[in-house]
Order: sequence, then C-alpha cells, then structure tokens
Amino acid sequence: MRVKDLVLFLNHLAPTCYQESYDNSGLLTGNMEEKITGVLVSLDCIETIVEEAIETKSNVIVTHHPIIFSGLKKLTGTNYIERTVIKAIQHNIALIAIHTNLDNMPNGVNQIISNKLGLINTQILRPKENSLFHLTVYAPDTHVKNVQEALAEAGAGAIGNYEACSFTSLGEGRFKPNDKSSPFSGEKNKLSIVKEQKIEVIVPQHTVNNVINAMKQAHPYEEIAYYLVDLKNNNPTIGSGMIGALEKPLETFSFLQLIKEKFNCGTVRYTNIHTNTIKKVAVCGGSGSFLLKDAIGKDADIFITSDFKYHEFFDAENRIIIADIGHFESEQYTSHWLVEQLKKKFTTFAIRLTNVNTNPINYL
Repeated sequence: MRVKDLVLFLNHLAPTCYQESYDNSGLLTGNMEEKITGVLVSLDCIETIVEEAIETKSNVIVTHHPIIFSGLKKLTGTNYIERTVIKAIQHNIALIAIHTNLDNMPNGVNQIISNKLGLINTQILRPKENSLFHLTVYAPDTHVKNVQEALAEAGAGAIGNYEACSFTSLGEGRFKPNDKSSPFSGEKNKLSIVKEQKIEVIVPQHTVNNVINAMKQAHPYEEIAYYLVDLKNNNPTIGSGMIGALEKPLETFSFLQLIKEKFNCGTVRYTNIHTNTIKKVAVCGGSGSFLLKDAIGKDADIFITSDFKYHEFFDAENRIIIADIGHFESEQYTSHWLVEQLKKKFTTFAIRLTNVNTNPINYL
C-alpha cells in the first residue's frame, strides 16, 4: 500500500471539502507514491511523536491536529513546529491530518464523545451551509431509469435517512443537430421534438464529480442538457457539534462526575447549576464556544466542550450549564477511533496508537 491509498481512505472517512476555511487537513509532508511501512496515530504531531515513529519504523503519522496550521515561511528549527516538520522530512515520514473535516462528520469526533456519554437520538448541532447542490438533467423517456440509478449509485439524492431521492416531470425537448453532430435521435439540420423528463436531485458536495461523471456515462445524448446550482439549504448530516439525550435523566452533579471519569479530566470548569437533572446534552470536541447559542437554542441542559474564555462563561446566563473539560480531553478518543477504522481497512502494515501523551496542560 502507498501513502495515496491511505489519503484516499481518510478522505472517504471525512472528505477534505468539509474542512473549515482556516484549516489545513490532508497530506502535509511526504510523497503520495511512497510505500507504507507503518502508521502511527496521535491527536497531535510534535517532536516526540516523530521520534516514536522513527523507533517503531512507521513512515506515516496520522493526527487530528495539523502541525502546519497557519503556514510556514521558513524552516530553521527555531520552534517546535519547524523542528517537527524538519525531523519528519529528514526521516522521510509522511504527515497527514484529518481535522475539522472529521469534526464535521456525523460519525466523527462529536459522535465519539456522544457514544462515551451514552447519548441517543444524536443530531448535528449546527448543520453546515453551502454544502449541497441541486442537479437538474433532461433525459429521454427510454433512459430515465438508467440515469436515475446511476445518479443514486454515485451518491446523489441522499437526504437525511433517505437515499435515491429524486423528482421527475414530463415535458418536450427541442433540438436541431448540425452537420458535425452524431445525434442519439433525430436528423441533422432538422428540428426534433422528443418526449423527455426533467430529473432533479440533491447532490452532497463531496459527491459532485462522481455524480456528474456517472450521469454522463448513463446518458445517451452526445450533448447533455443539465445544470448544477449550489444551495443555501443546511445539510443536516454535516456540521459542527452534536446534540442528543440521555436514556434517563441524571442528577446534575452525578453527570458532571461522570464526565470527569469518562474523559479522565484533571478538572471540569462549569457554570452555575440551574437545573437539578440533565437530560439533553450538547457536545463539541475542541474549541466550541462558537456553538453556545446553538446549544441554548436547542434547549440543551448542558454544553460540553473546551477552551471557553473567562467572560464567555457569563453567556450561559443560567439558561445552560457550560462544562469545559479541556481540549485534549474532549478529543483524546479520536485517535482510538482512527486506529480502529484503519485496522479494519488495512492489514499489510502495522498501525499503532501512540504511547505519548501530547496534552500540554498539567493539573495539580
């Protein structure tokens, strides 16, 4: 297996088109054609992780957080980022990050947190905008079924828990082939009127290229009349954070203690207790303060995340409990999940979970 096979699989788990604009997921260093000897998985990539990869003969490191985030203007080894990248390049180690694209997946970081807490009926807290397209294509009656099936197989027509959704309407198509054409029906230089159907489907962003290619292969026309329009609709299956419910309400302090135990927290910072029990829970791995209003709007009893600033805690206003459990703590199980997924897919090289605790924060 080569690095490109691993990159392709990770992009299948979490397409990079869903990463946030500020992010830098994907292959950061290394050659796509390099053969893989071993993979080391970690939440962060720092010097000690690269050293561990060297010791274990792993020439690929997969992390959640990208070591190259804001861009590098020089590589002189003056800080830990530059030293980490230099060491990886010197030892021919590929660095791959799967960051906010995995955050935005329905089975990604936030579902992992939800599973740890035993949440049920989970949904995306803030569905992603501008990640859906509307495809309209016109096809002759004889080929409508073939085109519909090809579109669905390529991923079009997925709406929530439903697949292969489409709408058709009957009409007349008019066209006049010229001398250079090879028409499927009709004659050159004569106006043709044929029965056609308009097929309309929703297309998720990451499937657009596959869907268009599948449509062209299934369609009989030499020149296909179609158009693709981006939508403002929210995508309910992609986005930030997650909200769910406990099977049974728990006493508030008991739930806070459960959080601390489940995530091995050095401490849990929380706001005023305004409710005696917890039922509805919102979560966001990593820095989630930007989702506070969403959690309040969905009537969550508690919002579990990290990196809240002092004054941001006031924004709870006794309408919700903010529980800040720490950045590392909230995302630590992401690495375990990635190892499981990689081991299911690849069996020709070793896949290891790091033995290094990369949490830069200590507690007394």
